Amino acid sequence: MKITRITVYQLGMPLTEPYWLSGGRLKFETLDSTFIRIDTDAGITGWGEGCPWGHTYLPAHGPGIRAGVQTLAPFLIGEDPRSLDHINRVMDIQLPGHPYVKSPIDMACWDILGQSAGLPLWQLMGGSEATPVLVNSSISTGTPEDMLALIEKAAAKGYTVHSAKVGGTDIGMDIDRIEAISAGLPKGHKVTFDVNRAWQPAVAIEVLNSTKARDWVEQPCETLDQCAHVAARVSNPIMLDECMHSFSDHLDAWKRGACEGVKVKPNRVGGLTKARQIRDFGVSVGWQMHIEDLGGSALADTAAIHLAASTPDANRLASWLCHYHLSVDPVPNQGARNNNGSATPPSLPGLGVSPDLDTLGAPVATYETRA
Repeated sequence: MKITRITVYQLGMPLTEPYWLSGGRLKFETLDSTFIRIDTDAGITGWGEGCPWGHTYLPAHGPGIRAGVQTLAPFLIGEDPRSLDHINRVMDIQLPGHPYVKSPIDMACWDILGQSAGLPLWQLMGGSEATPVLVNSSISTGTPEDMLALIEKAAAKGYTVHSAKVGGTDIGMDIDRIEAISAGLPKGHKVTFDVNRAWQPAVAIEVLNSTKARDWVEQPCETLDQCAHVAARVSNPIMLDECMHSFSDHLDAWKRGACEGVKVKPNRVGGLTKARQIRDFGVSVGWQMHIEDLGGSALADTAAIHLAASTPDANRLASWLCHYHLSVDPVPNQGARNNNGSATPPSLPGLGVSPDLDTLGAPVATYETRA
């Protein structure tokens, strides 16, 4: 089987309401998503999606994916998409770095492999069944009362795990938020206090040693060095996210005892192939993991849910569904959808998701011949 064509689509996807991170430091209103279609000489088509969370969250942006695909496509035409490690080696040689560019291509190749084998991705990735995955609610930064009200609203919809965004210049307000949510969380529910890198190490240590915070604290500071410093001085389990870009970052975090868990996001680390390697490492060292993608439609969400569903129960925490926050749906009624606080991957071969071409519109680029 050989790749004969790579087609690129671009879609702006507005959020249903503005989304704030890091105590209101970063605001997002529309996501720039790139959809990749890979056609083969066997008549099998695979789909992938890459959608950075804006252009201020991480060193990634929508136009960068499309520029990177233009660079990579000539070297992928004629290759067998089922040879996933080889495909990734080709991409890494021809375009060092830029992992977010490679993720949608890798995803489409996994889709083709699954269809060729007649198996869903959760099974190819080691799962025994299409396990439902808990879904995090996303609680924006606000007053303690406003955030508790949002948690209560999410609980009414079936959510039992919550991601509460904290972190800002008002240390006292952060302490109030954490204490109010820790005390008012519904019985049996779990919460992660997601700081999104907003604290300096001294602030993180002051806040966390001044509160009785429930459960996890996520990415308290900007860098791995800073988070490791904090982890050694607080009692809460630390979840690392934005500072984890490669397998070597995860290995370094484990060596330094910088965390008890990580968020594994395929788009950030280079695709499902590398995300699975990181997942397997996390299982081997006893980490607990949130497995979800950075952004995107139900296509990107479903790919991550396949990986999450194939992860052992003891190591899997919850996922997050970006598409739940979008006002456009390019894959209507398909894929892993929120169902009373959980999502189940499809049991169709491959990803089990195919975008609506009318919604995507005309392609922005097509590559068919080797340079």
